[in-house]
Amino acid sequence: MLSAKGTVPVLQLDSQVLDESLDIMYWALRQADREQWLRPELEAEMLALITENDGSFKTHLDHYKYWDRYPTQTQEHYRQQAERFLSKLEGLLANRPFLLTESATLADIAIFPFIRQFAFVDKGWFDQSSYTGLQQWLDYFLNSPIFVGSMERYSPWQSGDTAKFFPA
Repeated sequence: MLSAKGTVPVLQLDSQVLDESLDIMYWALRQADREQWLRPELEAEMLALITENDGSFKTHLDHYKYWDRYPTQTQEHYRQQAERFLSKLEGLLANRPFLLTESATLADIAIFPFIRQFAFVDKGWFDQSSYTGLQQWLDYFLNSPIFVGSMERYSPWQSGDTAKFFPA
């Protein structure tokens, strides 16, 4: 096992194992940041949003998504708790297409998968909600070439396959 935590994703480098998604994203972007998602002048704001996402929002999202595992409250209660963060993001998107600036940053990329999860718990509710800026933001990423490409299905590897790393 590469990670003492037993978590994924894990990136093994020569002498180091990265087992936190944010660390892996930073490492990858330091290798090549073609879209300029790392913005040193916005680092404090990016990290603050990512920390809130990975902390309280993720907890509320898990309770909302798996509400039957947390029977002390209703699913609606857990959704309302998560909506505090959604409202904050909606406010950030009021005058621009991305969370912190006119172009995507690491904050957008790190937070997007969690908003996607939230939206798809009850997509009908989300689509009818007042989060119109967040809906447009989410749609942008759901339809982006990088996301669409990353979601491409590959044929399962089978014994005897050699160097089959391309879409089926």
